[in-house]
Amino acid sequence: MGPVSRQPGGGAARRPVMRKVLIISAVVLLVLVGGGVGLYLVMNARTWQLFGGLTYRVDTEQKVVALTFDDGPSDKSASIEQALAERHVPATFFLIGSEIEKHPGVAEQLVAQGHQLANHSYTHTRMVFVGAEFVKAEVERTDAVIRKAGYLGDIVFRPPYSKKLYQLPRYLADHDRKTVTWDVEPDSDSGDPAHDNPAAIARTTLDQVRPGSIILLHPWNADHDADLAALPQIVDGLRARGYRFVTVNELLVS
Repeated sequence: MGPVSRQPGGGAARRPVMRKVLIISAVVLLVLVGGGVGLYLVMNARTWQLFGGLTYRVDTEQKVVALTFDDGPSDKSASIEQALAERHVPATFFLIGSEIEKHPGVAEQLVAQGHQLANHSYTHTRMVFVGAEFVKAEVERTDAVIRKAGYLGDIVFRPPYSKKLYQLPRYLADHDRKTVTWDVEPDSDSGDPAHDNPAAIARTTLDQVRPGSIILLHPWNADHDADLAALPQIVDGLRARGYRFVTVNELLVS
């Protein structure tokens, strides 16, 4: 995305305010016209949000891709770390604050291995009809345990279940925080039996990835063993096509 053009007379300063007004007006109209359907579309949108910036992929000609994992840590952490270490793959881990505290030492080990830690809230609650103080606590408590683990980089945020409506995006925008979603989710179990088939997960990933993609997997979850089994196929397949793996923060500046 190019730089913001600046106009004399405070035009650049007024532009973000005008944009917020237009977005909110459009959303109100959508909800009024579409009712529940409109509200559902707003809170589940993966490529935009009411306030602030959201990145679901990066527009680049470089064959770079970011591999991201949600919902950990868990008891499966050692197996995931080993799979990545064997192939020298950096990844971005969207961590749940309460799970970091339940699994001491895991976040520190990820930092030592050169991975990026990111914020996936403290309790993994759907932050839709919640208050400002709840949002603040969910984000900042997780930031604190991530910093305690020794991570020094920029902490990006991914909404639990990708759900967001008003308070969450407003908080993130007010605090200049980056929201990161994804454009490739090969393990989605939305009625597709292939989500528990490693070969199918790998094939879907290879079919959907493009330069600048952000891949989402859930190998930490108890019901997603196929993700971990698919990981070597995904890495080897993308590398055979000339792709290089980077963290989300590295992708954002590519």
